[in-house]
Amino acid sequence: MTKVKRGNVSRKRHKKTLKLSKGFRGAGSVLFRTSNQQVMKALRNSYKNRRQKKRDFRQLWISRVNAAIRPFGLNYSEFINYLKKRSIKLNRKILAQLSICDPDAFTQLVLF
Repeated sequence: MTKVKRGNVSRKRHKKTLKLSKGFRGAGSVLFRTSNQQVMKALRNSYKNRRQKKRDFRQLWISRVNAAIRPFGLNYSEFINYLKKRSIKLNRKILAQLSICDPDAFTQLVLF
């Protein structure tokens, strides 16, 4: 039977994992076993947080719109209902940007 040499395969796998763990603290960037665990955890978190980021931004936009609407005596849900009745199709991101960058246009939108 022929001899099977696995040195290259495992070395490549180790180097790939250690390259991904560059910049981790302590043994997480030096030792293969701990770095492998840290890389798996980091990849899991990055997957989860790519989805979480969308929720966080929507929450931020809603808070900004709500804060901009309060001086007019409205709350967020009343304002969104008002926009839907008037069939004004602006998403929350644009509404939040309008409230910060162009308050006059936002005021006209509210008083429309």
